[in-house]
Amino acid sequence: MTDTPTPVGSETIEALRHVSVATLATALYKRGLRSQVIQDVRPVKPKGRNMVGPAFTLRYMPAREDRNQLVEFRNPEHPQRKAVETCPPGHIMVMDSRKDARAASAGDILVTRMMVRGVEGVVTDGGFRDAMNIGELAIHAYHSRPSSPTNLTLNEAIETNVPIGCGDAPVFPGDILVGDDDSVIVIPAHLAEEIAAEATEMTAYEDFAIEQVRAGATIVGLYPATKQESLDAFAAWRETNGR
Repeated sequence: MTDTPTPVGSETIEALRHVSVATLATALYKRGLRSQVIQDVRPVKPKGRNMVGPAFTLRYMPAREDRNQLVEFRNPEHPQRKAVETCPPGHIMVMDSRKDARAASAGDILVTRMMVRGVEGVVTDGGFRDAMNIGELAIHAYHSRPSSPTNLTLNEAIETNVPIGCGDAPVFPGDILVGDDDSVIVIPAHLAEEIAAEATEMTAYEDFAIEQVRAGATIVGLYPATKQESLDAFAAWRETNGR
């Protein structure tokens, strides 16, 4: 049994669309959470915009040959097929593929179906088949690498919407995932609002700092802000830029 996830409001979701995974990782690190970035997972094709939404999970286990023939896909209750048809709009399908990309977690037809249904994104620590096609879709997609063999080759989809591990990161249903053009991070749902607010503030300062560095400023006393003159200059910058 798992606790009911904390509902996350639309304002928090929108705020997270404008901060980087790197900034979020630092905010979570301050709270002692060091393993929230999904490792060895990257965009199939960068979108230039953030993926943000609650996690809907699918867990794979090692396939046993007598249980994983192609006939399994005729079963409408097959966990992979059912997950594709029940992942709620705005959510992100997150797959525990045991960090094994030798067999695909899904292909372009299933990912297209999720896109049409309004799913925000798909993430696997394995691989996607038809990756070139998936990269051209509007839906966000993250994986380890392309993989052509069907998932039945090595994986059995066994259950949905349970706690999983994906790329060594713990993922609980309802956790908030944020993906940018670098990687994906998992924010515990109960921390999402405060992390979003802090990351928004951090992003404003980082934007100010990079402007200063480009203009020739030293990072000493600027990043991090250990000198009062840096804080005073930031306050003036915020007022000028409406940040």
